Formats: sequence, C-alpha cells, structure tokens
Amino acid sequence: MLLPSAAFMSHARPRAVARWLLVVAALIVAMVVVGGITRLTESGLSITRWQPISGIVPPLNDAAWQAEFDRYKRIPEYAAFNRDMTLTGFKAIFFWEYLHRLLGRVIGLAFALPLLWFAVKRQIPRGYGIRLVALLALGGLQGGIGWWMVASGLSERTDVSHLRLAVHLVTALVILAGLVWTALDLMQLHRDRLATPARLAPAALLGLGLLFVQIVWGAFTAGLNAGYAFASWPLMGDSLFPAGVPLTGTLVDAVDNPVMVQFIHRWLAFVVGAALFWLAVRATRRGSRAGFVVVGLVTLQIFLGIATLMTGVLIEVAVAHQANAALLLIATVFAAHRIGIRKAFV
Repeated sequence: MLLPSAAFMSHARPRAVARWLLVVAALIVAMVVVGGITRLTESGLSITRWQPISGIVPPLNDAAWQAEFDRYKRIPEYAAFNRDMTLTGFKAIFFWEYLHRLLGRVIGLAFALPLLWFAVKRQIPRGYGIRLVALLALGGLQGGIGWWMVASGLSERTDVSHLRLAVHLVTALVILAGLVWTALDLMQLHRDRLATPARLAPAALLGLGLLFVQIVWGAFTAGLNAGYAFASWPLMGDSLFPAGVPLTGTLVDAVDNPVMVQFIHRWLAFVVGAALFWLAVRATRRGSRAGFVVVGLVTLQIFLGIATLMTGVLIEVAVAHQANAALLLIATVFAAHRIGIRKAFV
C-alpha cells in the first residue's frame, strides 16, 4: 500500500508540467517582442481605457473606431505630436497596443487553465503548487502594472513614466525566469525522483543580478528615448562622456538624465558580459552546453546594442536587441540552474 505522499508522487507528471511552463515562457518572449514594438512605434497610449474583459473585443465598425480615436485625441500625446494623425494612422498604432494586451490575456489563460487542470488531476509534484500559484499571482499583478504604466501617460505626460516602464518589463522577465527555472527543476525531478530544487549559487546570483540591473537601465533608455541622444560608439560625440551635459551630481542623474542613462547602459554591458562569461565557464565545467549559448548571446547582445545606437534606433535592430535580451535571460537561467543542481543523498 502506498503512503499518501507516495501516492501523490505516483500521480505527479513533472515532465508534462515542465513542458507546459516552457510553452508559457515562449509566449512571454513573444509578449516582450510585441511590447518592444509597441514602445518603439509610440503605440502604447492608443488605448486609453483598461477593460480586462470587454476590452478583448476591438472596434468592429466605423462608429466604434471613431469613438476610440476621439478618446485618444483627449490625451496630451495627441495634442503634442499627433494632431495631423488620420483614423488610418490611429488604427496602425492601436493594432500593436491591442495585440500586446491580447497576448497578455492569452498568457493568463494559457497559465491559469492548465494549472487548474494539473491541480485537479493531482499531477503537480509536491512542493511546486505554491510556487506555481505565486507565478500566476505575479502574472495577474503584471496586468495591473501594465495599466499603472499606461495611466502615467494619459493626463499630464506625453509618454509613460520610464520608471513604471522598467517595473513592467522587469516583472515580465522575472516571471519568465521563474517559469524557466521551475521547468528545469521539474525536468530534473522527472529524471530523478529524489532530486531537490536547484540552489542559486553565488556566480548565478551575480550574473542574474547584473543582467537584471542592465535590463532596468535598458528600460530607462527606452522610456527616456535615451538611445537617440548619441548615435556613435564608443565615443558619445567626440568624447567618452560629452561635456556640457547638465548634471545635478546626485543619483537622480543615473535615472532621469537621458545622456547619463545611455552612458551607464552602454558600459554596464561589458561588466554584465564579464559576469556572464564567468557563469558560462562554471556551467560548462558542469557539463552544460548552456554556457556556450550564454557567451554567444551576450556577444550578440552587445553588437545589437551598438547597432541600435549607430542606426539611430532602427526599429528592426532595436526589437532584435530586446528579443535577444529575453533569450539571453533564458540561457542564463539554464546555466545558473545547472551549477545550482544538488545531488540527492540516498
């Protein structure tokens, strides 16, 4: 006769749960890409209301489109930059924001419904239910954070707060990292029923921590349009740091000054690269190919960042830069997880 815990584990399907989580992770990568396009095309304020349920239905006739356009005309962005916009032009920016929100709803359902099914079937391994519910709750919070970000640009500002944009992006990537890490734990459990969750080793903590700091400054760069400040590299104009830039001499400069934000983002990349290279070496020594992927992606990311600057933030290059950041995060999680695996004692 099986004990209750053994009976529970006999129903558990860690590999199936892991595969589902990786599918959701792929959807989040798509969400990050669409979010980047939404930001770069200045489409984020085209929908001025938050309607989690009814908002899934887009305007279906000319009157509904005109009403949506009229609401957009009331916000500062339209008055400042888009007074000559036609209804056709509005539909173009509406598309990207609508797609971004629609993907958010799809991801929510793609996570919540299978989670309920796995729970009912008792196929979630013991100890993982709370983690999955926490990720679901964070995903729900992300929807609120998204509206909180959009709301910052609807009354007094002509764009969204770069601070709120950073919170929105980082939350999405924390969820992405959490899904991938949990999937890897579950795959390890599938291979060895005595396996315990991987720990976060010091090299992993350093690499992931610095990568997230760089992502924050990347969000600041996007939110402040700091990428347009200087389209040259390695110098900013004629010097490493341009003269005559008004600075307060406080930490505010690092967050709010577009020139300083671009300076930090462009040079912090090499510090992050060094930390990830160290992590990659550690993972390779543990027999993981993820280390090679990390080195390749971080090199590509630096080149894409330079190309983004030197092309004047060409949208295709900038979107590739953001998409590669998400892929680099996934590869880093794989490497970090590998060095954190602990062998079970029998």
